[in-house]
Amino acid sequence: MKLARYRIGDGPVRIGRVDGDRITNVSAVPGVGTSLRAILPRLESLRSSIEAAAGQSRPLSSVTLLAPIDDPQKYLGIGMNYAAHAEEARQAGIPIPDNQLWFNKQTSCIVGPFDDVVRPRVSKALDYEVELAVVIGRECRHVSEADARSVIAGYMVANDVSVRDWLVKRSPTFTLGKSFDTHGPIGPWLTTDDEVADPHALELSLSVNGEERQRARTDDMIYDIYAQIAELSTVMTLKPGDILATGTPAGIGAPTQNWLKPGDVVRAEVEGLGFIENTVVDDVVTEG
Repeated sequence: MKLARYRIGDGPVRIGRVDGDRITNVSAVPGVGTSLRAILPRLESLRSSIEAAAGQSRPLSSVTLLAPIDDPQKYLGIGMNYAAHAEEARQAGIPIPDNQLWFNKQTSCIVGPFDDVVRPRVSKALDYEVELAVVIGRECRHVSEADARSVIAGYMVANDVSVRDWLVKRSPTFTLGKSFDTHGPIGPWLTTDDEVADPHALELSLSVNGEERQRARTDDMIYDIYAQIAELSTVMTLKPGDILATGTPAGIGAPTQNWLKPGDVVRAEVEGLGFIENTVVDDVVTEG
């Protein structure tokens, strides 16, 4: 299934089932409501009712898609996890880490799949990173690599927008440079795990104003998704709705300082999951 959060005009938030170019309201299905994160632990028991729901159906083009998961407890990202990107970083003088390198993106950075991305007034070094995002489906701890897929609810497209000069220089943990408001566009919907034969066999790409900047396959990950879940769950309890951004391929703007600027349209896409597209705008200075 493909499940989205959306609204019609200024109306209430709904959950919809996406079928092709149409979306069907399933919020009235008993137990569904308006929070996708809240139903993840019960998704399998609700599946047949959601799939059978015949609520109001509309063209996707007539609704506003929202971030599928707007209120996760955690949004975690892994750095330099694609072999080609790690080599790109090494050539720029950044050593390849010996272990998984995790950082936080504060959840206030999350915006919808077609919302604007703001270039902050404190920096011009705004960069892009297309990523496959994993959404955790049930509370779990000490998950083995062999069992890791069983805790995945599904997948989304993510752009791990980064303010490069606020990463190591201003925040060695990366948190500040990864957490500016609007720097977490995700979507366009949650594609449930059963629809993805192999999450390590997907093509992902990113373009800016139609010019391709990144293209790779997820099998270039150094640490695969299951190893990532095993590592994280050794440390912390993962909760339903937690988002894991699983790394970006080569082609980011940093090596050439080809930074994003206002007016740029950034399209990030993952095979079988759809695409998100965000326009860069300048931060608005409010007087008084």
